[in-house]
Amino acid sequence: MQPDDAKSVVHNGHERKSIPMHFCKTFLVAVALVATTGGAVAQLLPPVGGAIGQAAQGIGRLGETVGDGLSETVDRTGGLVDRLARQRIGRLDALVRRNPQALEIDERGDPAVKGELILVDATPQAVQAATRAGFALIGQEAIEGLDIRTARLRAPEGMSLARAERRLRKLTPGIMVQSNPIYQPSGAAAATPARGATAPAMRGPGAPIGLIDGGIASHPALPAGIVQRGFARGAPAPGDHGTAIASILVGRGAVRGVSPESRLFAADVFGPDPAGGSALAIARALGWLTANEVAVVNISLAGPDNPLLARAVAAADRRGLLMVAAVGNDGAAAPPAFPASYPQVIAVTGVDTRERPLIEAGKARHLDFAAPGAGLIAATAGGATATVRGTSYAAAFVAGRLARLSAAGRPTRAHAIALLAAEARGKGRLIGRGIVCAGCATH
Repeated sequence: MQPDDAKSVVHNGHERKSIPMHFCKTFLVAVALVATTGGAVAQLLPPVGGAIGQAAQGIGRLGETVGDGLSETVDRTGGLVDRLARQRIGRLDALVRRNPQALEIDERGDPAVKGELILVDATPQAVQAATRAGFALIGQEAIEGLDIRTARLRAPEGMSLARAERRLRKLTPGIMVQSNPIYQPSGAAAATPARGATAPAMRGPGAPIGLIDGGIASHPALPAGIVQRGFARGAPAPGDHGTAIASILVGRGAVRGVSPESRLFAADVFGPDPAGGSALAIARALGWLTANEVAVVNISLAGPDNPLLARAVAAADRRGLLMVAAVGNDGAAAPPAFPASYPQVIAVTGVDTRERPLIEAGKARHLDFAAPGAGLIAATAGGATATVRGTSYAAAFVAGRLARLSAAGRPTRAHAIALLAAEARGKGRLIGRGIVCAGCATH
């Protein structure tokens, strides 16, 4: 997957000595939107057959510009927020149009696996009612480690996914019926090669870390012994995004990871599959990581609310798994990002090298922390390093710190948040309980 070029966007307009009243109103709207921001998405993208990776391109270019937007004239800031929202809608539409054989729009207007519906904890009677009405049973399974049962069904030929979902809900009253929506990486990569490292080398033990993302490539900055498992067709397959996140978590040498002594378990939910990154794939990955007793998992993906994913997150939380997620890079006008918005998840946004919130950061229903999210050096799948930007990377810093704090024993989520808050810098609506790991980023 090709990384985005980090180019500036040329703005229209001219200099003003004063701000008219209508610009003040725009400023208040922009601040209100940004105040709800929870984070951003990611930068280097997984190899998803030209689907999700291509859909996310362009964020990096805009991000480089909007990083300075808060200090520019207010009308420009409001325009950038609106542009991010429009860009998100166009990107999702293009994603489905490029992959009509794999994706379609579900009842809520989100991209989802084409023709596929899921019954959660369905009775045999519910499955039988569905198959009698023309739905084909694809398969049934109990998700490993989470005690959640699913039945996957194929919609009748010629029936749209949205219509099929409404039909199946009527056929199976009292049963959870849902589509299988797609989640996207939280950002885009700069094409600029990295120049050097300024972060101090991290030392000390770290608890096992889980990563739900794309696949990880072999790289001089990454340790041997990373455990990978695929949860999509053709996975695990090495990709830039997963490799970059892994280097921030456990990197050594050119990229100085936050917890280099942690063992990394990586779940590739994308592979080269255009329908990769689905809610079911993420739920399965959570189950696998729970069964392997990792202490903390990093999820630098963002998408819609989903009943199955909500159930999986809650089940993993009950089993003591600490979950960290980025809030996406679609701006404050975008809908709340999930899984970051689930109450069991630690939601993370990003700040730039001057510790200003990334204006392209999305939002969640709550915001816990901020972390470095711009001008970062990360590993690429090709064996080099590149400069990256986005809340995906910010989330990895928080997950890495949690692994270090969990080395002597797993803290509860409340205790883990308290430990992070005690070392975080600053506090506010745009950065939550403060900036974590401000001095440990590799620039």
